[in-house]
This record gives sequence, C-alpha cells and structure tokens, in this order.
Amino acid sequence: MTVKLAAIGLGQLCMYELDTYRSMDGVEIIAGADISPQCRDQFEARFNAPSYDSYEMMLREHASQLDAVNIVTPHTLHYEQAMACLENDLHVFLEKPLVTDIDEAHTLVTAAQRRNRVLVVGYQRHYHPAYSKIKELIDSGQLGEVHTVSCYMGQNWIRKFPNAWRTDPALSGGGQLYDSGSHLLDTLLWTTGTTPVSVSAVMDYQEHRVDINSSLALQLERNGRPVTASVTVTADGVQDPNTYEGLNIWGTKGRLTYGQDVLTVTKRGESPDEIMIDGKVDFQTLLTKKLRDFIEAVRGEHPPTVPGSFGRIVVALTEAAYEAHRTNSVVDVAPYLDADRTSRVQ
Repeated sequence: MTVKLAAIGLGQLCMYELDTYRSMDGVEIIAGADISPQCRDQFEARFNAPSYDSYEMMLREHASQLDAVNIVTPHTLHYEQAMACLENDLHVFLEKPLVTDIDEAHTLVTAAQRRNRVLVVGYQRHYHPAYSKIKELIDSGQLGEVHTVSCYMGQNWIRKFPNAWRTDPALSGGGQLYDSGSHLLDTLLWTTGTTPVSVSAVMDYQEHRVDINSSLALQLERNGRPVTASVTVTADGVQDPNTYEGLNIWGTKGRLTYGQDVLTVTKRGESPDEIMIDGKVDFQTLLTKKLRDFIEAVRGEHPPTVPGSFGRIVVALTEAAYEAHRTNSVVDVAPYLDADRTSRVQ
C-alpha cells in the first residue's frame, strides 16, 4: 500500500519529517499547507507538489487523494486542523502536545476512534533505547515496587527566541511545560507505567507571558500503589537545542538513575551497575522510527506506539498542573481524565 501524505505546517521540523517520509518505500507526498510564502515555495521546490496558504483549501482540493496528514504547527492550532483531517477520514500524525485543552483532547481521541482512524502523537522517547530499557527494568520488577521518582529537564530557548510563537499563549497554550516539558511528562508516565492522581505546581513566568520554570509535586499510581514524584523544567537553561534531562527512580529493591546517556541501577547493599544501551539515539534515528511507526500503523501492520489516547493523559496532567498553579492548590487529575466531562464529541 502506498500511503499518500499531506503536510500542514511546512517549517524546518516538517521539512526534516517530509525528507524522512520520502526516504521510505511506499510513501508519496501529495500536497502541503502553510501561511508562509517562503515555506510554501521551499516545499514546492523540494517535493514537486502543490502547496496552499490554508489547510482548508488543501483538504478541499486533495482530501479524496490522501490517506494521512502530518501536522507540525503551533500547539493551539492542533485541534481544528486535526479534526478537519479526521472529518475527511484521514489518519493524523501530530507533533506534541496533542492539544492544549482537555475537552478538545477527549473530543479528538473519540473522533479518531469512531472513524477508525490512526491518531498519533510525536513523543520520540518511546523509541529511545535508554528509555525503553528503563521501562523494561521497571516492568521486570528489578527495582521492586516503584515508590518515588524525580525527573528534570532544562533547555535554552527563551533567551534565544524571546519573540517566537512559543512565547505567545494564544499559539503555544503555555510555556516550557507544554513545550519540551511535555516530553518529560510523557517519559515519566510511560516508563513508570503510572497514572496521575493529583498535582501541585509552582511556576515562574519571569517577564514573559508564558511559564519559563515549573516545579510539580505529583501523586501517581502504579498497580494500585502510590508513587510520589517531582518534575522540574526550565526554558532558561544552557543547552541549545538539546535538552539536559534525567530521571531518578526508587523502588523497594533498588534505584535507577539516568542522565546524559548514562544509566545505572543500584540494588540494596550493592555497588552501582552501569547498564549498556544498545542502539543509536541521534535525532534522525528517532525521527525515522516514530514516522515509520505511524506509516506502519496507517497500513494496519500494528497499533500505533503512541496513540492519541496516551497524549490525552499528558494533556490532562498538564492542564491540571496549570490549574494547580492558578489556584495555589492541590488539584485532582481524575476529572481531567474523565472522558464524560465533555459533550462536544463528534
């Protein structure tokens, strides 16, 4: 099956993704859409396909030819763009986060399920061999019952791009917690196999309109047992564009520590044991894995590794964290996870 693909949002990341799709057998790039004339010109020259200044026009002209759409746009635009694609019975790949509103998250996921369409979120750490190994070690019981987790992430973008769309809440939906911090929340929940229960939050906006620094205190649950967790993220770090990130996980049998490509496990009464990580972890390798996974899911070869339903959980936790900051309180995440909270399902 040849997957016929269109793209919404033709910036730098999308160009990398489209080059990657083009390198795969059985993928054909049909059309693109972006408000930027420069991006449209670049797309047309590079892929010999038509482009449009609105995704609505692109869908009117090409939806009947398409199987799937790749969306790389500012966060708050995701919902309307993805819904328009689903309403045309197209599969959708969305760069993170899924959306920035929990009701929209529930509606989008339900729409994809009802139409039997693949909806994927681009959380590439699910394809990272170190994080896959961490999940394997936890699930195998080598740490015993996980009870405490701390994780952190720092990245430098606020000083380099102070006027980018990421600093406009109308487009970003929030600051670093919704930006690279979304990857950290995804990694925390996925590797530990936990469900968020409650959250409190402290956030620092500095002089900006979006959060730059965030610290979250979380109660999670794994297999009916409580897990205490902390999350720290900053957009005022020193790494650019890479993130400086790590995890510390404590269980009843030992501790796991991961940071800067070093993974160690320390069992009670034993010396730390460094775990070797097999496999490439560079940007292009992980990008190829997540996009190939999407194409294979579109073809029906397997379920998607990171379905929209998982992205919805990350949105629920993120929105609860912002509410916790606004109200200076501990917020119950359960109401955000309740799919019945919205009647706007289509």
